[in-house]
Amino acid sequence: MSAIVMVAVAGFCLWMGGLLLDAFIVIVAGVAYWEFQRLVRRMGIELGHSAGRTLAWTLGGALYMGVAAWLMTTVPAILVVLAIAITAFVDTFAYFSGRTFGGPKIAPSISPSKTWAGLGGGVVGAALALVLFLYTAHIWAAGFGEMGVPGNSRDTYFVVFGGAELIVSALAAGAVLAILAQAGDFFESWMKRRAKVKDSSTLIPGHGGVFDRVDGLLPVSILIGLLALLAA
Repeated sequence: MSAIVMVAVAGFCLWMGGLLLDAFIVIVAGVAYWEFQRLVRRMGIELGHSAGRTLAWTLGGALYMGVAAWLMTTVPAILVVLAIAITAFVDTFAYFSGRTFGGPKIAPSISPSKTWAGLGGGVVGAALALVLFLYTAHIWAAGFGEMGVPGNSRDTYFVVFGGAELIVSALAAGAVLAILAQAGDFFESWMKRRAKVKDSSTLIPGHGGVFDRVDGLLPVSILIGLLALLAA
C-alpha cells in the first residue's frame, strides 16, 4: 500500500509538472536530507565524531542533495522521468539478476546482498531504459514537437547519450549510470552500518525512509542534470 501511494503521488506530480513537480522534488530532497543528518548525528554518537566533523558531514549532505534537487527542478520534466526510470530499471534488473545468478559479492561488509551479477543486470537495465527513452523521444520529436527541451529535442538527446550507435552507446552510458546508482546505494548502506540502524527512518511503512528510496536516484539525477545543462 505504501508503494502504491508513493507511485501515485509521484506520478501525479510528474504528470502535472510545473510548480507542483518542483515543490514535490524540493519536499522529497528536504525529507531525505532530514534523514541524512539524523544518520550523521547517530554516526557521531556511535563513532565519537567531533563537532567539526559532524558539521562537515551535514554541510556535505546539504550540497549533495541540494545540487540534485536544483538540477531536477531546472531540467525539463521528461528528464526527471528518465532519471527515475533508469534508477528503477537498475534496481529491478540488479535484484533479479543477483537473485538468479548469485556469485561473488561486491562489498559484503557494506551491503551483503549486492553481487557483481546484480551490477551486470543493473547495467543492462539502465541501457534498456535509455534505449526506450531515446526511441520514445525520437518518435515524439518527429511527430509531436519539442517536449519542452531547448533546441531540437531529437538532436539533443542523441548527442547527449551517444549518437548513431544506439545500443553500444546505451550500454556504455548504462554502465556509468548503473555504477552511479549502485554507488549511491552503497553510500547510504555504509552510513547506516556506521550509524548501526536498519533504515534511514520509519516514515514509509514497509519501506523505511525517503533516503532509502532515493539513495541511488541522487547521483543519477546529478549526472543527467549536468549533461542536460551542457547540451542546452
